[in-house]
Order: sequence, then structure tokens, then C-alpha cells
Amino acid sequence: MEISKVTAIYFSATGTNKRSVCTIAQEFVEKIETVDVTMWNSVEQERTFEEEELVVIGAPVYGGRIYEGARERFTHFHGKNTPCIVTVTYGNRHYDDALLELADLMKTQGFRVVAGAALIGQHTYGDIQKGRPNEQDLEEDRIFAKKVKEKLQNSDWQEPHIPGNSPYKDGGNGGAFRPLTNEKCVGCGICVAKCPQGAIQADCKTIDDKCIACFRCIQVCPVKAKNMDTPEYIEFAENFSKRLEARRENEWFFD
Repeated sequence: MEISKVTAIYFSATGTNKRSVCTIAQEFVEKIETVDVTMWNSVEQERTFEEEELVVIGAPVYGGRIYEGARERFTHFHGKNTPCIVTVTYGNRHYDDALLELADLMKTQGFRVVAGAALIGQHTYGDIQKGRPNEQDLEEDRIFAKKVKEKLQNSDWQEPHIPGNSPYKDGGNGGAFRPLTNEKCVGCGICVAKCPQGAIQADCKTIDDKCIACFRCIQVCPVKAKNMDTPEYIEFAENFSKRLEARRENEWFFD
């Protein structure tokens, strides 16, 4: 089949998942459309994709499931037997049921899953798979996309087997850590504006229970006021990094 348009849809608090989703999508057409659903108010209306389009969609793994906020936002997208590539990004432990969950969701929404990918990205916590996806990972994304493109040339292509279990394991709720704010804070409001959950109050310091511990605020703070400089977190991060130091590879599913 000929693809008329490609859309990359992603929840990507720190940009890791976005890089892989867009890299895959860009192998199909010269110019792609991107839909960023990271922010809590990013999806304002329903949208339907046609049969000759392709959607590449991605979300991070939280405790072996796709983040529940991403899942809710994805329900605003509908397909008409639209081909879809599902991807999840995780920080080196395991993706468990997340990829199957996303594939099942997209099929419920009217899409046909042509392929899936479980991708390694730098973990939010500690020093795990730092710098990934790196250029080698992105080249693997491109090779994967080329294979899927070949598959779509066959008019009777079949959906692949996606690993996972149903019912799914508990998860998808975000982490329990809450970033701190030190005396460097100038009240610029960037963290407030960029918080995916709208969990940071106007004073830039108060963080409520909607926080999912994505640490985006730490990443975007221009004066490095947001931090996790506590003995408890530092000890946790060191132990976590040691436990997950063994390298994992990306996994691809298209047969």
C-alpha cells in the first residue's frame, strides 16, 4: 500500500521517546506531522486517521505498563483500519505488558498494528543507559522502519505477535519521588509551564500529588534549582544503577 501521510504521536516528558518515534516515522515520507501529547491539556478534540495514512505512536513504560496519562490521551485518536507502529521506551529493567497494552489500545481505537518496538532509553533515575537512544539505536530504528515499509507493500500483511500478558500487571502510575527546589529558584515559571501533569503551583516550589516523578522540571530549570539532592534518593539511585547496569538491546516485532 502507498502511504499518503505519516503522523508521529508521542508522550515524551524528557524527549527520549520522541527521538525514536520521529526517527522511525521519518523513514516513510519526507515530511511528517508530529503530535506531542505530553502536556495534560495537549489533546483538546478527537481526531480520525484514514486507511492510507500511517501512525507511529510511543509512550514511556512506568512499572511495566504505559503511563496512564498517555493512555488516556491516546484514546482521543481513532483509525479507519489505519496502519500503526506501536513503540514503548523503557530504562533497562523490562517493558513487561506495556507494548501489548499499547497495541491492544490502538486496535480498540480502530488501528491495525503493523509492527511494534520495545526501545531502550536513558532512565529517569540514576545513571542507567546514559545517552540512549544513541546513534546506533537510531540507526536500528531506521533499519526497522525500512523493514516495516517493505511489509506494507504486501496488500495482505498480517499483524505481528506482540509479547506481554493479559490481564496486564499493575503499573502505569508514575513514580513516588518529588523534586525539591533550592534557593537558586528565580520564580521564572518554566517548570510550571512544562509540567506534563500541571502539578507545580505558580510559586514554582509547591508540587502536588499529580506529579509522576518524570523529572522534566529538573531538566528544564534554567538555574538548576530543581533537584533530587537528598541522601535517600542518592542512595536509591546508586543501588538502582548497579542493579540495572547490564546493557539491554532494542526489540522489534513485525512478523
